This record gives sequence, C-alpha cells and structure tokens, in this order.
Amino acid sequence: MLDKVFRLVSYDLGVDLGTSNTYISILGKGVAVREPTVIARNKKSKEIVAVGTEAKKMVGRTPGQLETIFPLVDGVIADFDATVGMLSYYFKKLHETHGFQVKIPRPKVAISIPAGITDVERKAVQDAALSAGARQAFLVEQPMAAAIGSQLPISEATGALVVNIGGGVTEMAVISLGGIVINKSMRLAGDEMDEAIINFLRLKYAILIGLPTAEALKNQIGSARQNQTKGAEEKMMIIRGRDLSNGLPRSLRVNASEIREALAPLLNQILSGINDIIEQTPPELLGDITQRGIFLAGGVSQLPGLDLLVTEETKMPCTLVKDPMTVVVRGCTRVLEDEVLLRKVKVTGGVK
Repeated sequence: MLDKVFRLVSYDLGVDLGTSNTYISILGKGVAVREPTVIARNKKSKEIVAVGTEAKKMVGRTPGQLETIFPLVDGVIADFDATVGMLSYYFKKLHETHGFQVKIPRPKVAISIPAGITDVERKAVQDAALSAGARQAFLVEQPMAAAIGSQLPISEATGALVVNIGGGVTEMAVISLGGIVINKSMRLAGDEMDEAIINFLRLKYAILIGLPTAEALKNQIGSARQNQTKGAEEKMMIIRGRDLSNGLPRSLRVNASEIREALAPLLNQILSGINDIIEQTPPELLGDITQRGIFLAGGVSQLPGLDLLVTEETKMPCTLVKDPMTVVVRGCTRVLEDEVLLRKVKVTGGVK
C-alpha cells in the first residue's frame, strides 16, 4: 500500500526492488511504499492496468485480454518494460498530493541489488530506475544495505555475517571495513519454498493448489523447527484445491509438521550455504562473528524457529534484525544521507 503521500520540495528515495515485494522509502520520512512486485497489463496494448496489491489479487484470475507479470525472477529483472512501468508508477504516485502533480526534480535513488548478479543484470536495474524517472541511480548490494539498515558498525575493523533471505534469492556476506569480504548468493528463497509446498501436497495428497495458497500456508503455519514449548499444539490450516484424480474441487486439512517437512530440504541447503561461508571466512573475522553472531534479514527470516535452527547448526548466536522486511530499504535510504558512506558502498552510479 501507499502508506502516505508526502508534500516535498525535493526528495531522495531508497528502493528495495525485491522478487516478491517492493519497498520505497523517502529520505527523512520513512517507508512510503510496501507493495508486491507484480503488475497486470493488457496483452495487446501493453498498458498497465494494476500494480502491486491490486495486481496480485488478479493472479490466476485474469480474463483472456489481461496478464499478470512478476517483473523480477530470482532477484534479477526478467521483464524490463514491466519493471520500468512499475517503478514509474510509484515515482509518479509519490509526486502527487490530493490528485495534483507536484512539480519537483526527479529523485535521486539508491536501489538494492543481489551481490551475486552479473554486470549486465546490474546495468539493467540501473537503466530501469533511470528510465522510470530517476535523475541518478546508485546500486547498493543487499547484504551491505541490510547491515547498514540494521545499524551494524560496518566501517569498523570487525566482521559481521549478514544472511538476507528474500523472495527470490538468499544473500550471505561477511562485511568489514565498509566492504564485503566474502559473499555467497543462492537463487533459493521464498518463491522456491512456495513451489516446494505445491509439489509436496501434489505428491502426497494428489491435490493441486496455486501460489497464493502455498504462500499463505508458508506464512501462517510454516516453521523451521518444531515448537519445543511443552503442551504447544501444532497449527493447522484448511485449504482448497483441485483433486488431480477427478479434477473436482477438494478441501484438505494441512498441519504445520507437513509444511515443515516440505521446507526442510530447502532450509538444509541454506544452512549448508551458511556453513560454507563460515568455512571460507578469515580466522580473525571468524572470531568477531563468533562473538557477535549471525544477523538474519529478509521476509523468510521471520519463519518461526529459523534463528534457533541456525544457532543449533552453526553453534553461533543468531539474531533476527529489527523489522527484517524493510531493513534493506532503510539501509538504502541511510546511504543517501551520507556522501562518504555512499561513495564507499555503491556498486556504480549513473546520471541521465
């Protein structure tokens, strides 16, 4: 949703262009946009008819002349025109006050990118922001933005391990002295977990559900480990899908333990990635990480029990950062406040 429309003379924007959700924060004002990264457009004219929440409601329900598009896949731009259209829509919305266009300069933007993407993919993100109306577009790697948004002392000679688990990509990085010492990027995150839930239920119960239902199962009853509280009951949820044996509608009761079973292989891969980056970390920095622990960010980091699971597997303390879903966009916005910090952490910059 658009939380507010601010009356400003000029403004700078932090943008977290995520696979599942897009967040935009205005410098000095806070997060102004929290929307799913999806648009709906006319197939023939390519006119955008809905963006964000309204477009997500149309997924799986569109008539023949409309299509819903997820502009980003695995953290990178899959449809350039759709991305430009979506960003342009939000930039223009932030210009408006009570239906009138406020005449202000085009914004300067700091936009997050996965650390593991190619130069071509980076340029596509920058070009999309500039084409959408930004006067400048600076790229900041997601783990660095998450560390800055969490107010970690990134400029000090100490190590910090940040794990950002989003919708399309899991980013892990050891940060010290204002730079990324070592990083690992896995195109394995929330979207793949939704697919895993769909496949699990199809194989076990011969029932087919859609992505929105799978996402609801993950968010409402999903967990990384069993609740150890004595007397605690497992959550359950009733879903509706199509019975693959006869093609008719069917209801099914799904327990939290089943969702945990579906997610376990993917979570094990993420844990393996964390162990890999720990093994590659220089000894001095590893000592810092052992003391300070691992910092979890991103939407999937809120999966109940994930922090405890990471602690059990790595034998290191693990902390879920404050407001993990907006920590990256807050980091991008904070970068724009400090020119020295911006010069230190930006990947590249551009002026149109």
